[in-house]
Amino acid sequence: MKKIFAILGAALFALLPLSACGGENSDGLTKIRLNEVTHSVFYAPMYLADSLGYFEEEGIRVELTNGGGADKVMTAVLSGDADIGFCGPEAAFYVASGGTSDTPTVFAQLTMRDGSFLVGRSPAPDFKWEDLAGKQILAGRQGGVPAMTFEYILKEHHVEGYTLNFDVAFNNMTAAFLEGTADYCTMFEPVASEVQAAGNGYIVAAVGEASGEVPYTSYIAKNSWLTANRETAKGFLRAMLRAVKYAQEETPEQIAKGLVRAFPDTTESSLATSVRSYQSINAWAQSMQITEQSYNRLLDIIDEAGQLTERIPFATIADNSLVKEVYEELF
Repeated sequence: MKKIFAILGAALFALLPLSACGGENSDGLTKIRLNEVTHSVFYAPMYLADSLGYFEEEGIRVELTNGGGADKVMTAVLSGDADIGFCGPEAAFYVASGGTSDTPTVFAQLTMRDGSFLVGRSPAPDFKWEDLAGKQILAGRQGGVPAMTFEYILKEHHVEGYTLNFDVAFNNMTAAFLEGTADYCTMFEPVASEVQAAGNGYIVAAVGEASGEVPYTSYIAKNSWLTANRETAKGFLRAMLRAVKYAQEETPEQIAKGLVRAFPDTTESSLATSVRSYQSINAWAQSMQITEQSYNRLLDIIDEAGQLTERIPFATIADNSLVKEVYEELF
């Protein structure tokens, strides 16, 4: 994976001009093209910032696209197809380790632990991680943080004889599980709760509770974009910090009302259940600042998976200065 990002980064930086902000919409709002790794209630504050009008109050219109994986998100950022990428900070790590100019920078963090839930084929009220011995699990693509984090948990619990199935694409894991593949599958909300409600699986554990604090998903942009669009970036962060506070303090039922537009095919009741799950594991980073301690834990996870060739210094890929400034202004 590191080699893929390094080769891609070198080629794109050599051939493409630096991207600018998406420009001004006909409504007078500045457009930010944001590419998300996947679409989940796990990222509720981002959708709330839109539905509650926080982005608009900052003069911003977010154009959201789904990358379907951190590698694709980073490709969009490097190529200039996206102003901001929303994915795990490891994507910036891999590019930085390739020695590119205009290094993509993690300038804020939204989620601070794994947001997936382990779903099995039968109820397990007394589930223990050791129960996965000899089982096959769908937990993400090989080299991806979801899979590496999951395996890190298994190793911490000294689970043996398990199999992680890497043959199924991340976006197709739930469908594969429902068709009979594997004994367990990790799923984000609202999918996990909906599968359980339909009687097609049972949530047995919250992966984030077992993994501890990890900078799971963050906002990444090229240094050139952050420099050229500093005030726009600050406006984006102001809206997001307000939305994080809202998501942490409001009731799941109230939050669900603000998520309907982002999840039109999901009931408010299901959305509220999902929000409650994420509130219970303290999913969102209140200050949206990535910490060096959690970054080093992420490196440990990557190292344990045999995917780490060098430890890129925290200051090389992360810069909290913008979000810290905005947070102090607001609170």
